[in-house]
Amino acid sequence: MLGRFRISLYLCKQILLPAMDIVFLIIILVLLIGFGLSIYFMYSHYEQRLEKELNRAQKSEQLKSVFLDNVSHTLRTPLNAILSYSKLLLDEHEDNIQPAQVKELATYINKDTQQLLDYLKQLLDLSSLEGGMPSFTFIEVNLAELMASYRREAMNFTKPEVSIRIRTTLSVHCKGTLDTNFMHQLMITLLSNAAKECTQGEIILFYGDEIRNRKGIRVTITYMGNGQSQLVRGDLFTFLQNQSSLSSGNETNGMSLSTCKIIIDALAGEMDVDTQNGKTTATFWFPCKMRDRHKGI
Repeated sequence: MLGRFRISLYLCKQILLPAMDIVFLIIILVLLIGFGLSIYFMYSHYEQRLEKELNRAQKSEQLKSVFLDNVSHTLRTPLNAILSYSKLLLDEHEDNIQPAQVKELATYINKDTQQLLDYLKQLLDLSSLEGGMPSFTFIEVNLAELMASYRREAMNFTKPEVSIRIRTTLSVHCKGTLDTNFMHQLMITLLSNAAKECTQGEIILFYGDEIRNRKGIRVTITYMGNGQSQLVRGDLFTFLQNQSSLSSGNETNGMSLSTCKIIIDALAGEMDVDTQNGKTTATFWFPCKMRDRHKGI
């Protein structure tokens, strides 16, 4: 009996041990394949990131070169005008110059100085985005109050015969979590462009909570006038290759529009400006956490 048991145990070992060895080898092989695939995917991921960073760095260097080629001319034009006007005031004898002439020259100086200030502001906005990815600070704000503040500010540079009206499908209690600094830059840029182009009628500011069934904040500004859609459908590098685009007197404020496009892209959003039959619709959307959308409605 004992002998039979020993024989059975021996036979089991002869059968099971090779099977266990095979299973062990399969497990080792699967682990090695998994490890190899993990290394491959990690390598591919970081290779793509490195390629993107290299492309961004190269584009940034190209951007700087284009910018430096054009910036000196852009700065010199209003500066030379300011110097010329002020020299006329200094050289002209006080008995020979009329108050109306003084006022006219002072107006020219003021205009060119404002152009320089606007241009320098655009440079600061551009330099803050040089790294490619803006740094955002998100806080929760009441959207109705925020839009009303933009309307009040925009009314300061809107023509007397033009009004600004706010429309929305959201509750006055609706709150959104966003970066108020960048939101202000987006809104005031679009509203100032609308104010420059719109000579009569209304500027309609609409804000809602989705675009094509995607949740977020959507803002649409509609007015009669030219919206310069090409400035937001291209990229900043292409835009800056045109020397005239750097002019601080550019009425379309093109560099600011392109900077706004960078902000929207960084927020994984969309921005477009469409002009048809003299009517412009400027729209932007980006993901935004919102609550109390329809409270009290």
